[in-house]
Amino acid sequence: MDTLPLPPRANLEQYKKRAKDLVAAAHGNDDDAVRAWARDWLESIARLLETPPTPFVQASMERAVAHIEQRVREKRQPVEATDAFTLADAHFLIAEAHGFENWAAFVRHLERLIGSQREGNVFESAADAVVAGDLATLETLLQREPDLIRARSTRVHRATLLHYVAANGVEDFRQKTPPNATAIATFLLQSGAAVDALAETYDGGWWQTTMNLLVSSTHPAGAGVQSALVDVLADFGAALDGVRNDESPVMTALDFGYIDAAETLGRRGARIDNVVTAAALGRLDLVQRFVLDANTLRPNVPLVGPPWLRMPNEPGTHIEFALVWACKFARADVAEFLLEAGVNPSATDGYQMTPLHWAAGNGCVGLIRRLVASGAALEAKNTWGGTVLDSTAHFAIHHAVKGVDYPAILEMLIAAGADVMGAYPSGDTAIDELLRQHGAHE
Repeated sequence: MDTLPLPPRANLEQYKKRAKDLVAAAHGNDDDAVRAWARDWLESIARLLETPPTPFVQASMERAVAHIEQRVREKRQPVEATDAFTLADAHFLIAEAHGFENWAAFVRHLERLIGSQREGNVFESAADAVVAGDLATLETLLQREPDLIRARSTRVHRATLLHYVAANGVEDFRQKTPPNATAIATFLLQSGAAVDALAETYDGGWWQTTMNLLVSSTHPAGAGVQSALVDVLADFGAALDGVRNDESPVMTALDFGYIDAAETLGRRGARIDNVVTAAALGRLDLVQRFVLDANTLRPNVPLVGPPWLRMPNEPGTHIEFALVWACKFARADVAEFLLEAGVNPSATDGYQMTPLHWAAGNGCVGLIRRLVASGAALEAKNTWGGTVLDSTAHFAIHHAVKGVDYPAILEMLIAAGADVMGAYPSGDTAIDELLRQHGAHE
């Protein structure tokens, strides 16, 4: 959530003045006035913060400010509409940038921080303690305010303290995972936190539980505690198949590429009763049991998937998706079985990644050969416009799998007929030199 952090001792009058300054900038003759206003605001927040923003938070702050610039431009179209941007508009954009649904909610939050009402300040302090791993402070705050365990943020996402453990969907400056995150989660749950409480993160919905946010979050994964946190939530009764029994936790983990979290869910009892999950987890025995042919599943094999996967209610589509995810997670035996069954070797997932995109990215030499021999499309483009060659170069630089010889994989794809002339520069000197040697443009 691209959200500007509140500086210490935030001052409502200063915000009112800043809103008036934004209106003046929007109505001025200088096209760069709004950008200058935004830059000054960003720099003032950075100066006032007790610790400098991390690169991740800085990038989020930049995006939040760019959003304000865009919204002002939209309001000012056509240019002649000098009164199109009002003080109310400025108030709303400032509140939105700090993560609040409107100016009134933002003002109430500030009043809680600086006035006699203490609950807003206590929740903010507790949220800070969660993401910092400050268990002692968290224990003190909850001992003093037991109802805090059921409280929610006044920001638009309405998260509980437990949601902050997932480090996802809340304000970006609080999306971080301390080494003792499992101890923090355990304490919150022992104190009465609702394990499957829903937040309004990502516009809300029944999949906005701590579990689903956790298994799609880069921060606990990067900290090496994502799977351990899955275990903690499972210990306290989290719905392993989702609160609507749609298998959303395991499907979410797989969609975001967190195979360890998905395997932990399976180990803890999450269902593996559909062909997509079975293929991704390498359960060849189940895939063989589920699939009759390229377009047909056995009776009673469910077609399951969260709505955001947008998979049609057709067995053939799910079987194709299973092939793609078998390659995404380097399940060569599963992929071989599905190819033998006649599944389309150029099938795609929700990101338009084909089996060959994933097999090459994972450096699966045997699987690459098999897919090419089956007629897999070398020039199919994913959501980002990348061919198999482009995607593999990107993997080599940004998502390299340990032990994979990416230059050899690129040579292999080129030998198979991949269009080097259409490859775009990867930004890596060695990779781009290899492509140039085969005729790629500068």
